[in-house]
Amino acid sequence: MAEVGFGTYRVSDENPEHIEAIRMAVSGGVRLIDTSTNYMDGGAERAIAKALRFMEDEARESVEIVSKFGYIQGSTLQRLQKGETFEEVVEFAPNVYHCIHPDFMRDQLTQSLERLQRASLHGYLIHNPEYYLLDALNRGVARTEALDVMFDRIYRAFVALEHAVTEERIECYGISSNSFAKAATDPEFLPYEDLVSLARHAADAAGNSEHHFTMLQLPINLLETEGLACAKWAKAHGLRVLSNRPLNAQRGTQMYRLAEYPPSPAYDTYLNELLEASEGEALASVNNLLSQLDDVKYRFGWTGEYESFLYAQVLPHVRSALTALSEEERMQIAQRLMLFFESYGEVVAHECGQKTRKALEPQLKNCSQMLQACALRFLYEQNAIDVVLIGMRRPRYVAQILEQSEE
Repeated sequence: MAEVGFGTYRVSDENPEHIEAIRMAVSGGVRLIDTSTNYMDGGAERAIAKALRFMEDEARESVEIVSKFGYIQGSTLQRLQKGETFEEVVEFAPNVYHCIHPDFMRDQLTQSLERLQRASLHGYLIHNPEYYLLDALNRGVARTEALDVMFDRIYRAFVALEHAVTEERIECYGISSNSFAKAATDPEFLPYEDLVSLARHAADAAGNSEHHFTMLQLPINLLETEGLACAKWAKAHGLRVLSNRPLNAQRGTQMYRLAEYPPSPAYDTYLNELLEASEGEALASVNNLLSQLDDVKYRFGWTGEYESFLYAQVLPHVRSALTALSEEERMQIAQRLMLFFESYGEVVAHECGQKTRKALEPQLKNCSQMLQACALRFLYEQNAIDVVLIGMRRPRYVAQILEQSEE
């Protein structure tokens, strides 16, 4: 049966709940934490360090930490914009660059170790190397030619990672790729059959008697099962399989959150209190925004759609509007807004869960448990999966996941 791993996407060192969730998970028996250099611009790695700092040595030393490199975002992107350079950078989008060059790997590993306050990592993964492939295809490069270049880049990264093992900065390495889970006929599919051979050649080049390519990470969930073929291949070749995105699934162009939540009992109270508190000219735009949000609370397709809308549009507008208030007034209204947005998120999650349950009725006909329990049970029972990585940013989520994993 697969184990539970702690996924730190969107975990921040500035949120005490996130840090407590990591502590609770480790105390509850979770033995692998997955992170990446670009998660919250390094904040996820700093959060892990904070969470483990004052735990007992036995618990702290028993946890495997796996991080990843490849993305150039946030402060790392700012370094390039200020004139620093790395070779073979892929400018995939205005705010998303990517690089797996050996020099960049060494730079990112050094920073990860500093943020994590460790001398070495258990595992270090190349994070979505297919960005070169995607960019090349967009530029009209033939797929076969693009694959040749991409695998050459992966090979040189493997050699550098083998050296990092020799230097005792990492114990092993691997690849995390969304494209492992694509259909073999999909242009974005990342072939994996030659990766072990590539690792053997990399070990020879680095002077190692055997390779240290030991793990793959990829999305697998109740709806996206294509990745099981890759997982089975990996297990047959002695590799460890980490599955991610267990509850965020995609079918066609539609995203689904594979979870159900109870409705918020306090939503109307928080809404009405805020509407009353925001009456007046100074907060007229906030009052109008709240009314609009109430009108559309049942229209989101999945919770991720709401979260993107919240962070990209709602919160910036609210922050701007609050600048017109005194500090004391800002604090008072901000506290009420926090309660409201948490409750609003619960309303959205409840509604989306009901929609998902109905849409996926054929897949769930043999499972009478909560949707998330059905989705996780499916993964736990896959022989080809070793660790199911689950985002557990709050202690109550950790308690629920640990309880379900023991059933």
